[in-house]
Amino acid sequence: MAQHEIEAQWMGKMQFNALVNGHTIVMDAPERVGGEDHGPIPKPFVLTALAGCTGMDIVSQLRKEQKEVQELNIKVTGELSKQAPIEYVSMHVQYNFNGTDGYQEAALNAVQLSQEKYCGVSDMLKKALPVTWQVNYNGIQLFNNAMQEMQHQ
Repeated sequence: MAQHEIEAQWMGKMQFNALVNGHTIVMDAPERVGGEDHGPIPKPFVLTALAGCTGMDIVSQLRKEQKEVQELNIKVTGELSKQAPIEYVSMHVQYNFNGTDGYQEAALNAVQLSQEKYCGVSDMLKKALPVTWQVNYNGIQLFNNAMQEMQHQ
């Protein structure tokens, strides 16, 4: 069975440096809680992993269809619990595409394939909390399932 492995080394105060596939990722805390703010706190890396995973799926799918877009920006919002342990209770992914008219359907299809079939990070997170998404193309919203999800809760 394949596996991923990282190492994290305590660098003093609240800082940890993680070695991920040969790349060093710095995690730290703000000064107000004993850190030196040399890097982000760890929790948002979950949001980052989701954005990267689904984004790479989409770029790959659009390339396969020869329908590349000029721009893709992904914004992931994680709603935090109010009490300890502070954890994400829901996530929302906003895909903002800019590109050629006529590629809207390909972009929407690529997002749906990522969210429903390919993105392992999204699949894993959906077992623990609601993950909703919306797709905007050239500033026009094509899809948003956030309202449907709120009605199911």
